Amino acid sequence: MRAVAERITLTRQVPIERVRNLGIMAHIDAGKTTTTERILYYTGVTYRIGNVDQGTTVTDWMEQEQERGITITSAAVTTNWRDHRINIIDTPGHVDFTMEVERSLRVLDGAIAVFCAYGGVEPQSETVWRQADRYQVPRIAMVNKMDRLGADFALVLKMMKERLNTVPLAIQIPMGAEEKFVGVIDLVKMKAIIWDQETLGARFREAPVPDEFLEAARHAREEMLEKLAEADDQFLRLYLEEKDADEDTLKAAIRRASLSMKLTPVLAGAAFRNKGIQPLLDAVVDFLPSPLDKPPIKGLHPKTETEEIRHPNDDDHFSGLVFKIQTDPYVGSLSYLRIYSGSLRKGQNVYNPKYGKRDRIGRLLKMLANKREDIEEAFAGDIVGVVGLKMAKTGDTLCSENKPILLESIEFPEPVISIAIEPKTQADQDKLRSSLARLEEEDPTFQVRFNEETNQTIISGMGELHLEIIVDRLLREFNVQAKVGTPQVAYKETIRQTVETEGRFVKQSGGHGQFGIVKMRFEPSERGAGVEFESKVREGRIPKEYIAPVERGVRAAAGVGELAGFPVVDFKAVLLDGKYHEVDSSEFAFEVAGSLAFKEALRSAKEVLLEPIMSLEVIVPDQYFGEVMKNLNSRRGEITSTETRPGIQIVRATAPLAEMFGYVNLLRSLTQGRGTFTMQFLRYREAPESVKEEILLKVRGY
Repeated sequence: MRAVAERITLTRQVPIERVRNLGIMAHIDAGKTTTTERILYYTGVTYRIGNVDQGTTVTDWMEQEQERGITITSAAVTTNWRDHRINIIDTPGHVDFTMEVERSLRVLDGAIAVFCAYGGVEPQSETVWRQADRYQVPRIAMVNKMDRLGADFALVLKMMKERLNTVPLAIQIPMGAEEKFVGVIDLVKMKAIIWDQETLGARFREAPVPDEFLEAARHAREEMLEKLAEADDQFLRLYLEEKDADEDTLKAAIRRASLSMKLTPVLAGAAFRNKGIQPLLDAVVDFLPSPLDKPPIKGLHPKTETEEIRHPNDDDHFSGLVFKIQTDPYVGSLSYLRIYSGSLRKGQNVYNPKYGKRDRIGRLLKMLANKREDIEEAFAGDIVGVVGLKMAKTGDTLCSENKPILLESIEFPEPVISIAIEPKTQADQDKLRSSLARLEEEDPTFQVRFNEETNQTIISGMGELHLEIIVDRLLREFNVQAKVGTPQVAYKETIRQTVETEGRFVKQSGGHGQFGIVKMRFEPSERGAGVEFESKVREGRIPKEYIAPVERGVRAAAGVGELAGFPVVDFKAVLLDGKYHEVDSSEFAFEVAGSLAFKEALRSAKEVLLEPIMSLEVIVPDQYFGEVMKNLNSRRGEITSTETRPGIQIVRATAPLAEMFGYVNLLRSLTQGRGTFTMQFLRYREAPESVKEEILLKVRGY
């Protein structure tokens, strides 16, 4: 059957240089969703301002998000500003959902980092900033909540420099703070911007800088010019000649410094009070990249593994990346697609190089969170929803069949916490299984496995809240009645010594037999290395087609350790030698031989138990500091630093996940509800002997 021609002539509404794909990212409760709601209101997408506390926001559309006042799943919206199309993804701030940020940043061109003017650079802010660094995503920053008690613009700039290793470029300074915050001073125009509260901030006016702020504004502008001169050679010449730069020249220099990630432009505002949003949108247009400003996307040819390059234009061959799958009650499986090159239309055939098969675009959708608008076509640089894909998973490439490319996929971390779940009735059995499969497809950090020994279904995730949301969705969204166990830590095992073993799988019972012999070395690796495999077999000792099955066997056997049945990680397996039989050898025989060699190694390599260690930041009023420190020490916590701010203490520490279950309620009790904390996975560490013995007793049923 002849392939459908996929290079088609379509009409683009917005030139690609006027497209902005950006994410809004921050620590929980910094005001990301509130900022997004104001953007949608001022750009005319919505006709009323949504409120997080009232559960009326556009992007927090899930019941669980509205009830808790937090973002759980990243939501995509499309809007327009100054003849530019802006595709926005509002990402979660809670650490349990940090992979929503990761996969969004993978396909975005720029980002707005929102910081609380009081909290500054908080732990999750650091996490998402490092994620953006990994994907080379230019950012602008918004210091939000300038109206809050304790707001300190200068402190946030200082924290950005110290904690994020960036050079913040203040292009605005606030006029006042806390209840005296009235507006901002634009240091590029040297004008004051004051918002009209009667129009909910829709109208604002520019005015001369008030005398009381004039000296501070001149100092801040000079500092801005100095930083620009240090970062941009083109502007440096003007600066040294002491020529007065006009607005366009300054904006061009700021844009160059922003795109090269030498500087991070910083603005100020109070989204909840409707101040600062329009200049933020102007900064998005002026200083964040279009798809043309990013390097061409690189990948591999799926068969030859030679490098392939796709350019961000509509005339190149089509390529795109599926970065999110969402279960939708009306359309079924909805795939979010970033188009890197070429164009796409409804009903078109596309190629999935991972499976080597064609798929078909049923519908194309422009997204507005959980609402959508059907469109006929999409172009390079667009982010769209796709309905009708049969096999696409998160991280899959879609491309032209006659010019295939395999883009780099998205890596997801292993879960650190598990619970057992079982249906209440037999009728719920099939419904539970199918519902969990849909949730697993939607969320790559959520895993499901069946424990044959206990006859239980085990679900695993990134934290207590993550699993709580999953269970809540099962009950309400999928109408599954289930009994849920208590959370269990996802321990792992590893080896402490290097050992060499032999795996033999030789069977002969008349007729065709099985023959596979391997000699292997297993050696410990650094924490976080996972499982590595290397072949040092001399040519001719084992046919090439049997080497991959040996690796499969080792990896399969590593799923269950000999110590306590937990997965074995952080080791390197080296295939040294082996024997095969011309007739009786098979892939199966060498897979089993690899598995046997590994199991034999575990018996003599001194296995140890690894436990997940969490990084946490606890914020407590001064009077409760001693009690909180005492309690953390009792939980095997190790204090890494403390910081004093007016009226509060900030404690940074590490502690085993096993000791932190229920900590949120205990902290509330210790501090009369005034203490807060955030926690995220840091690393795996060898468990103390006493903990190991306790776990082994539990596993063995004592």
